[in-house]
Amino acid sequence: MNWQSDPTPEARPLVDTLVGAPLGKAEPVTVGALAAMVKGTLEHGFGRVQVVGEVTNAKLHGSGHFYFDLKDDSAVLNAVAWRSAVARWNGRPETGQLVVASGRLTTYPARSQYQLQVDRVELAGVGALLQQLEVLRAKLAAEGLFDEARKRPLPLLPARIGLITSPTGAVVQDVLQRIAARCPRQVLLWPVTVQGPTAAGEVAAAIAGFNAMPDGERPDVLIVARGGGSVEDLWAFNSEVLVRAVAGSGIVVISGVGHEPDVTLCDFAADVRAATPTAAAELAVPVRLDWLAELADTRERLARTMQQQVAQRRLRVQHLARLVPDPRRMVLQAGLRVHELNERLRAVAPRVVGQRRLMLQSLTRVLGGLDPTAVLGRGFVYLTNAQGEVLPRATAPSGPVQVHFADGVREGVLS
Repeated sequence: MNWQSDPTPEARPLVDTLVGAPLGKAEPVTVGALAAMVKGTLEHGFGRVQVVGEVTNAKLHGSGHFYFDLKDDSAVLNAVAWRSAVARWNGRPETGQLVVASGRLTTYPARSQYQLQVDRVELAGVGALLQQLEVLRAKLAAEGLFDEARKRPLPLLPARIGLITSPTGAVVQDVLQRIAARCPRQVLLWPVTVQGPTAAGEVAAAIAGFNAMPDGERPDVLIVARGGGSVEDLWAFNSEVLVRAVAGSGIVVISGVGHEPDVTLCDFAADVRAATPTAAAELAVPVRLDWLAELADTRERLARTMQQQVAQRRLRVQHLARLVPDPRRMVLQAGLRVHELNERLRAVAPRVVGQRRLMLQSLTRVLGGLDPTAVLGRGFVYLTNAQGEVLPRATAPSGPVQVHFADGVREGVLS
């Protein structure tokens, strides 16, 4: 290697190492030989490394090899993963993701480039948190903690509301003011930290504490609230301990964590999810003035309906009254009819009685002529056997008989 001028002091040791002789006395080497020396020095000097960077220019080659770059604010590093390594991955990194790439540094002599030969890739920062979150979400979902069938309706008008949030943030004032403006209710504040390593345990303990209160003091609904923030800021509300406490609460829970785009596992486990803490307060209580207006409207509609019903019934009664005759006239007509029938009865009764008397006398004479005992006075008799049966013929069986005369009965024997 021939230098036109002396190299810098920092470069001199490297040059001496590469040519294997003191500077100025080294023999020239080929480009390939130099590339091989650089490759060996790089690979053995660094060994296995882990590099944090943002994925860019990601491309899967037809051979199955995966090429991409890792970059940060000051540099870009070429990276390649061979097909055998990619086959072991659970998915490939995508452009824009922050990852930790593990592998060995090597060179690509054809282009005088060095690159990272990657055999393992993991998400870093927020990406790693989100990956961890998805694993926990799937686990809790499989247990049924997020099922819609578990969700309970909110009470129509709670007497007491339990608020679990930081006592020093703006959230507590926003929630209290919103409830007071809509429909004043008693609010019980359980102060907790909403960020940091102890936050999840404090919120879970607050939920358990409210549930342990005696009847008459226990809130009808709980609001778990926190303002917006980054994924890291809201991470406590993805804690398994907190999520299980929310799902196991005997009191209905409203989750008002973060702002509209923010979603935590607490939202999935709660009975109702609100977009913001203020929205949670609005869900907890109705608008009192709206209720009063609705009540007034209902009262007015009820009065109108009753008036209409009374008017319709009055018209119906009037119509029926025209169809029904005058009762006094009906009584008078009935009296006249009775009088008329009485007069007719008085006129007809003597004639009918006389006719019935003559008919009776005639029937009496006819019956008298048919009386068998009437002829006994003229010398006739009749015989009966021991059973009292009349013997109408001479062929009757022999035996004792009774002979009936007009003035008495004599015993006899029929031979």
